[in-house]
This record gives sequence, structure tokens and C-alpha cells, in this order.
Amino acid sequence: MTITIKSPQNPRLKTLKRLATRRERERSGHFLVEGEDLVLAARAAGRVAVEGFRLAGCGLGESGFLDVEPELLRAVSTLGSGTRVIGVYEQQWGEPTGPLCVYLHRVGDPGNVGTILRSAQAFGASCVALGPGCADPHSPKAVRASMGAIFSVALARVSDVTELPGERVALDARAAVPLSGEHASSLTLLVGAERDGLPADVVDVCERSARIPIASESLNAAMAATVALYEVTREDRARGGAIDPDSSRVRPS
Repeated sequence: MTITIKSPQNPRLKTLKRLATRRERERSGHFLVEGEDLVLAARAAGRVAVEGFRLAGCGLGESGFLDVEPELLRAVSTLGSGTRVIGVYEQQWGEPTGPLCVYLHRVGDPGNVGTILRSAQAFGASCVALGPGCADPHSPKAVRASMGAIFSVALARVSDVTELPGERVALDARAAVPLSGEHASSLTLLVGAERDGLPADVVDVCERSARIPIASESLNAAMAATVALYEVTREDRARGGAIDPDSSRVRPS
């Protein structure tokens, strides 16, 4: 028998609405995703929803998703246009791992954080580690920008950059040496805040710093991370390597 939620006072809907806030996500360890594409991305990654909600009668979502009257689902959606399906999932955090880690330091725009997750997936990064002052990767805006990468890219929290794996390479627009594809077998790319970049004390504890050679003064954090990931994996691809989504690293073709 299908259950249809018809009351705005339903406690499940109230909890769902609170998940739009960082405080509730941190308290519960859950986050929400909206839209069929993201629910399908979760399924493809083997992630099972804690619970789910869908527009009454639409037939979307996983088995066990609850039907919700249209005006009630629209009221709890974070999208201006509303959505037809919302899934709730558990957050997954681990330790920072190589061979290719991306570290974000005070990257405060959730759209940038989500885009970096998408780029990390595209270039086979093994982990995205978040330091102090970063936007929540599980916020609705970051999840949408990740285009499903939130379910397949390993996430870590670090309080000190010395916890990061391999050679630490600071992306610094003032560095004398341009970033190249030559690097240690394991490294972490460090990306700083949108306006200020990496602070000097973080750059100082890195093995080296490098700049992205561009005509203008700087790129935003998401673009910088994407270009850097392309560059450090370029030589492997040129040798006929291919991204292995299972091991999150470049493997020979």
C-alpha cells in the first residue's frame, strides 16, 4: 500500500525541510538531493536512500519512497521551480588518501566546492579533503553543482595540512614555477579561498608551490582546481593511460 503525505505538519517533511540548514546536516549526518538525475547517480554509486519523497503519482524514485502532495513537496524543495523527487542520504567521510588528493582551504562558495568534486571525479582524484572555513559539500547548492560526484568521490576533513598525503603542491599565483605534469607518485593539490588564495603559513609547509600560467591575474577556485587536475594527469593520459573509476587513479590502457 502506498502512503501519501497530505499534511504540512508531517514530522518527516519538517525534518526534510531542516536538512536545508548546515546545522541539521551536521547534527544528523544526513543530506538531501533533489531531482531524478541525482537519485539515479546515487543508485549507480550503490548508495541507498535513508528515506525518499516523490510527487504523488509520478512513479519516480526508489522503492519505498513516500508519495507527497504537489504543494507540500514544493514547499520543502530548495529549488525555486520545485522538484518531483527528493532523497535523503547518509554523509560519508574518511581519511585523506592518495595518490591524487585535492585539498580545499577556506573555499567558501558551495557551487565551487561542488564543481571541484565534479572535476575530481572527471580526472580520477582519489579524494577531496576540506580544511577550515570551507562550504559544506553536502549543501543543496554544492550537491547540485557536483552533478552526482558527491556519491563517488571520497571526502575527508582535515584540521592541519600536515595530514595530507604525498607531496603537497600549493597553487599560488605568485609562485615562480609553473605547474607541470611532473610530480611525485602521490601528491595533494592545495587550493585556496576565492579571493585570498592560500595563506602564507599553509604555503610554507608545502614541499613546493606552483602557479597556473595564465594571461589574467587569477582564476576562481573551481577553475583553478580543474586546470590543475588536468595538468597533473596530462602526461599519464599522453602515455595512453585512462581514468579508472574503480581505483580513482590513472591506469595503463
